[in-house]
Amino acid sequence: MYIPPFDTTSYSTTTQSPNPSWTYGQKVDATPAGKDWLAGESAGWKVYDTAEMDKANIRKLLNSGIAPRPMTIVSTISEDGVTGYPPVISFGINRNAAGHLKDTTRNLKNGRGFAVNIISEAFIENANAAAVDAPPDVDEWTLSGLTKEKCVKIRASRVKESAFSMECELYQSIDITHPVTGEHNSTLILAHVKYFHVRNDMLTSRGAIDLTKFKPVGRVGDISYARVGDTYRIPIPLWAQEEAKIQEALKTLAST
Repeated sequence: MYIPPFDTTSYSTTTQSPNPSWTYGQKVDATPAGKDWLAGESAGWKVYDTAEMDKANIRKLLNSGIAPRPMTIVSTISEDGVTGYPPVISFGINRNAAGHLKDTTRNLKNGRGFAVNIISEAFIENANAAAVDAPPDVDEWTLSGLTKEKCVKIRASRVKESAFSMECELYQSIDITHPVTGEHNSTLILAHVKYFHVRNDMLTSRGAIDLTKFKPVGRVGDISYARVGDTYRIPIPLWAQEEAKIQEALKTLAST
């Protein structure tokens, strides 16, 4: 399979959102793109019970469904002095712009479970509206125009428009406080995923999520969102195949 070389040209641009004329309460099917997105629901859903899945398939869904996902490098060192740099992802909830605890944080701790729903381009304006700093008694479902869908086990609803949702129970919440002031500014959430809800039309023949159909949206700071553009493939090195090259490289580095 031919894969074109990496494009070093800077092509990032700022554009209008997918549906700039969106208004509060507007349903996803109000636009042609929204109608096309919802048409995929006719293929039905595949529900995965994580208790019956092996680790490889769970990892496959997590890695392809939670995208784009933020990654950091954590430098570590073992007792015998060997260093390592494992990739780490985190799920945290910060306080809102006014410095107040978000309703989401309080609700996560109520024991009723929660659904993590990945946002796609077709309903980004709807999802963004749910972030409004409204009083707790305001129904953000009605405001956003999104649709409640029952989950298998938890009492909370998932977002029907989301093509990839995770039905979760709280495992642990850790309040993060400022080391000097002691101010509580964010909460780290550890969740036990009980079920995956994946739209059938998003799955490839390998059982992964098709990124070109999924069209996930990422947050990139301030009020900016980003779509997923070009991808490139980098194989993970295998020691059995790369040992000779690595040892030779280490010798060369050591002699310089």
